[in-house]
Order: sequence, then structure tokens, then C-alpha cells
Amino acid sequence: MNAEFAETVKNFETTMSEDAASENINPLNATDVSQSAGDLGEGAEMDNESGNLNVDPVVNNIEVEAKAIAVDPLEEAPETSGTVDSDALTQLATEVESLRLQVEDRTSQYMRIAADFDNFRKRTEREKSELELRVKRDTISELLPVIDSFERSRTQIKPDTEQEVNIHKSYQGVYKQLVDGLKRVGVSPMRVEGQPFDPNFHDAIMREPTEEHPEGTIIEELRRGYLLGEMVLRHAMVKVAAPPEKADDSDSENSTGHE
Repeated sequence: MNAEFAETVKNFETTMSEDAASENINPLNATDVSQSAGDLGEGAEMDNESGNLNVDPVVNNIEVEAKAIAVDPLEEAPETSGTVDSDALTQLATEVESLRLQVEDRTSQYMRIAADFDNFRKRTEREKSELELRVKRDTISELLPVIDSFERSRTQIKPDTEQEVNIHKSYQGVYKQLVDGLKRVGVSPMRVEGQPFDPNFHDAIMREPTEEHPEGTIIEELRRGYLLGEMVLRHAMVKVAAPPEKADDSDSENSTGHE
């Protein structure tokens, strides 16, 4: 750009010199030269011998100012960049802290929801199992009297003829099929004779004094009890052994009666 400016000035001078020579007019007087030099800026000089305006100092000043303009922003850039970086880091740290608090809050909420859901799942599974067990128990309990009827008929009916034997075998086959089905769903009969009386499994409806069995021993099963898994489906009705009466008391009663 400086070279173009100098070239333009030189062309202008050449044109003015040629016009002045052709018209015998002094192209620039001292006042005009001074004004031109002032317009061009500090450093412009007039060559007295040639009458030309020397603009090299102006060009040099322009180059120096351009360098100064180009250098100054770079010299101030580090301070501005440092300030910007500090503000950006502060803002970034604030945003990171805010995001960290949000993550902690969301994590806490997730943990509470997960714990509540796990408790809900366990409670639902437990209630479902209890409901299934209750329905199964109620259904099987309605079938137990049918089994009792089959067992009484087996002990009480004594078939004599071949036809009666066939009938007996037929309904006993139905009884066996029913019992096998109950076993498959977890039903099992209690075996109580000879066992100690336990109110959790047995209902004592009779007591019989005896010396053959210890006191509290079950000596007869009056109605069979059943278990569903480990749960009591129906208590067994039993007869329990009691201690025998003392002979001294009976003798004293007899003697009193004779007197």
C-alpha cells in the first residue's frame, strides 16, 4: 500500500511538472509546498533542487504507526485473555457445582424410588403367595369331608357278594385318585397315634385313664388331621391317655360304704 501511495505521488508530481513546463507555470510555490507538506503529515519535505515533494519520511511514519497499531493489541492481549479465562473458569466451576448437586439429588431420589419399589415388589409377592395358599387351603378343606366319607365306608362296609366287591373296588379307586391328587398339591395326612399331644396339631376331645401309655399320649385318632406343606390344614381329633385312678381312693370309698 505504501509503494502504491508513493507511486501515485510521483505520478502527480510528474504530471504537474509537465503541465507547468508547457504553460510556464510554477507548479508549487513555497506556500503551497508548505501546505502540501502539512497535509501529508509530519516528515514531508520539499526538495529545493528539483522542486519535488519528498514523501519518504511520511511513508516511513505510516509504516511505523502501522507496526505500532499491529503490535499494541498483541501486547495487551495476555492481560485481557487472563481476565476472560479467570471469569470463564469461575463460571464453569459454578456450573459444575450446580450440576454436581443436581446429580446428587437425582441419585438420592433414584435410591429412594428403587428402595420403595423393592419393598413394594416383596410385599406384593408375599401377598400373592399368601392369597394362593389361602385359596388352596379353603378349596382343599372343602374336599376333606369327602375323603372322610370314603374312609368310613371302607372300614364299615364289608362286601359279601362279587357284585358288592366290584362296587367297593370302584369307589375305592375314586378315593385313591382323589388322595393322589391331594398329595401332588402338597397335602399329607398326620400320623398321630403314639405321639405326645400337641395343641398346635391336635384337638383332644376325650381322655381315657390307662396304665398302658404315659399321660398325654395319643391313644386313638378319631378324625384324621392334614397338613398343607408345613401349615395345619385341619387339626386331628384324638383321644389322650390320662393317669389311672388311685387304688387307695377306691378302697377307702368301699370301706366307707360297708360301715
